[in-house]
Amino acid sequence: MFESLFYVVPALMIALAVFALVRLLRRSREVRRAWNGGLTAEARCLRTYTTTSGGGETSVSTTLHHVYEFTTREGRTVRFEESNGPGTRVEGDIVTVHYTAERPERATAHAPARGRLAAESGCAVAFFSVFIAGCVIFMVVAHAAFSAADGFLP
Repeated sequence: MFESLFYVVPALMIALAVFALVRLLRRSREVRRAWNGGLTAEARCLRTYTTTSGGGETSVSTTLHHVYEFTTREGRTVRFEESNGPGTRVEGDIVTVHYTAERPERATAHAPARGRLAAESGCAVAFFSVFIAGCVIFMVVAHAAFSAADGFLP
């Protein structure tokens, strides 16, 4: 029973890492599609707010969110939220948003920076790959240690 923790906990950590990586890559793809979609509109920043995570003895992470609203070329009003925008953007600001005709609700107010997006995505993939590999190595070493210990115990 005790040994199973050395497999279950790393497996859960791997699952969480894969989930986070998939979400990050999905959003990167949506932003890239919006930039490549060729459609832009003027949007108004309706609201800004922050969320925090962490705390206690660990470091606190703060994320800035913006809520935007714009009208598509077809006349549809779209409202969307985006995180990690510039801190200088305040309620009432007018910004250019990029979107696709098929999914305007997945627009972005970030200015096109394809190289930066690729670098950020690549670093995230590298980080999560090393993390997952570390979990797998831990599980293999734990298995080898428990297998070796089975020969010593009665």
